[in-house]
Amino acid sequence: MLDIHFAQIFIALIVLLFSLTVHETAHAWTANRLGDPTARLLGRISFNPLVHADPIGTIVFPLIAAISGAPLIGWAKPVPVSVGRLGHPRRDYMLVAAAGPASNLVLALVAAIALRLVTVTPVTLGEPNISAPVASLLSQLRQLNVLLAVFNMIPIPPLDGGNVLIGLLPRSMAGAVNLIRPYGFMLLYALMLTGTLGVLVGPPYAFITSWLP
Repeated sequence: MLDIHFAQIFIALIVLLFSLTVHETAHAWTANRLGDPTARLLGRISFNPLVHADPIGTIVFPLIAAISGAPLIGWAKPVPVSVGRLGHPRRDYMLVAAAGPASNLVLALVAAIALRLVTVTPVTLGEPNISAPVASLLSQLRQLNVLLAVFNMIPIPPLDGGNVLIGLLPRSMAGAVNLIRPYGFMLLYALMLTGTLGVLVGPPYAFITSWLP
């Protein structure tokens, strides 16, 4: 049983790493399209996970989440954005922030459609079965990407939701919210360890999942 458990965690971490890579690449690509080539020049428009991996958000936080029973979520190394180089700084920075969660929702939708198209054959002892592992992988991809999208839209900077909120608020209120930024990850750890994170993520996760095929 322990071997199966660890195998499932390992597969989930691989899916998470791939999903985070797509997430950060979407940030970098969007920023480049909107006039800021900073991330592109640093090689961040890439599907190489090593370019985006963050020791804390990509490894430590997901492992703690797995051990504590919290949703398996995390983050990668933030994509640098020179706001002054964007055509419309406040609006465009908000679009760059939203691009990451949007890419995760697209991945979840693609995985859900593919999962509907896969014919899963019964598992027979001693006979190879590819359809079952593929279906399991697609299910993980669907689930984790919805979780990532919802998690990243929590309105706490430096998460994407916090950056979107700052772009929507008047400048005076946006400045006040931005003061939270240095303590954002401490707040996230507190939410996770107290179980509040699951309460915040659960309802929107269930709502989005109910709309997927």
